[in-house]
Amino acid sequence: MSTYNSPGVYVEEVATLPASVAQVATAIPAFLGYTKNNLSEPVRITSMAEFVAVCGGPDTAAASSLQIQIASATVNSKTVYSIGGTIAYPTATMRSLLYYSMQLYFANGGGPCYVASTGVFTATPNKNHFVTAAGNALDKLKLEDEPTLLVPVDATLLGATGYYDVVEQCLAQCNDLKDRFTIVDTVESNTSSNTDVEDLRDEIGNNYLSYGAAYYPYLNTTLTLPDEAVVFTGASTVTLAAAKLATSGAPADIMAQLKDQISKLVGDYLLTLPPSGAIAGIYAAVDRSRGVWKAPANVSINSVVEPEVRVTDAEQGDMNVDATSGKSINAIRHFTGKGNLVWGARTLAGNDNEWRYVPVRRLYITVEESIAKATAFSVFEPNDANTWSKLKAMIENYLTNLWRQGALAGSKPEQAFFVNVGLGVTMVPDDILNGNLIIEVGMAAVRPAEFIILRFSHKMQEA
Repeated sequence: MSTYNSPGVYVEEVATLPASVAQVATAIPAFLGYTKNNLSEPVRITSMAEFVAVCGGPDTAAASSLQIQIASATVNSKTVYSIGGTIAYPTATMRSLLYYSMQLYFANGGGPCYVASTGVFTATPNKNHFVTAAGNALDKLKLEDEPTLLVPVDATLLGATGYYDVVEQCLAQCNDLKDRFTIVDTVESNTSSNTDVEDLRDEIGNNYLSYGAAYYPYLNTTLTLPDEAVVFTGASTVTLAAAKLATSGAPADIMAQLKDQISKLVGDYLLTLPPSGAIAGIYAAVDRSRGVWKAPANVSINSVVEPEVRVTDAEQGDMNVDATSGKSINAIRHFTGKGNLVWGARTLAGNDNEWRYVPVRRLYITVEESIAKATAFSVFEPNDANTWSKLKAMIENYLTNLWRQGALAGSKPEQAFFVNVGLGVTMVPDDILNGNLIIEVGMAAVRPAEFIILRFSHKMQEA
């Protein structure tokens, strides 16, 4: 209490409201990949326009370009130009998918996110270079507190072995920091779905699997190559850039007449992409509308025509439950009359009773980080009953609010969670002497109804 020496009126403000737990953001992904601009540090992005301004546009190199031939012919002593020849579409392996994955992310409800560049576009993605660059990018992301999801989308260009090396680094960081989760693509092998699934289970290892979830298959999207990613070759070379035609060899008015045909050919080429960008957007959208405890599943995917592979019930059964490795893979499926839906909500630790489901793992990540940050004020406070009661009341109030929102199971708060703290409860005298304040928190997290079982039987006539 203050000591006063001079007569007068003094005002003192007395805090009467208890401390509270502020819930941390739950779906702030960090994308790892090649960028057009060289970025030395992770950057925060809030829109596609900002991504282009800060990171640069898509890869426009000829190695990933669509090729269209402009043909010319002499008719009645006049040169006539037309689109002819064979259209050469981009090869399956592009130099970067990040730009297009960001488009999918924002189209599916994504909000603020981070981009951690692994360098500028290179002619051919190199496994050793990318794995090292991804490790450096992840080290920088350690210093960023906000990201809660890791999406190493461009690592898919390395093939199964290189990609899962990067994923293992992401899972290790998630386990180390315990405040983030990894969205994993099932990399295409260009052979069969069985090979893709086997590659994931063979290559991804067995460590920290509860901190990641895998999705299959790739998606046939409605996204197209931007105009500046198109190169025209043939009798006349034409480059379509920023909606302007630069011509060589053909009159500008002639090429302008072909512009609509050219643009249509560009628009007819639809990109096939890994699902992680769309899934990250769905995580963000579901978290905003329902909460982190709601499974990001049974949700439509925007900007997608259909999954590249139609998955059957039997095939999904093998992906969803694997008695040997326990590594579950979530399917994206097309249903007649419903469209394209995310049809799975398991972590890679699919046989783990505690961490089998994505919403359970992510709820615990959220609660643990929120409470850890909220209790930081008590560091160096007296380790006595007054501090213990403040902390207990603060945490119980936070968990009660979660229970009311439907995040925790139980008809009453005491059935949904418990908070224990105190001497003889969670601590012994030696803990006090060593400066340890130990709080035990238990929660009954709600789990998704993964299998709806309807049982029917005959009822005998009674009258």
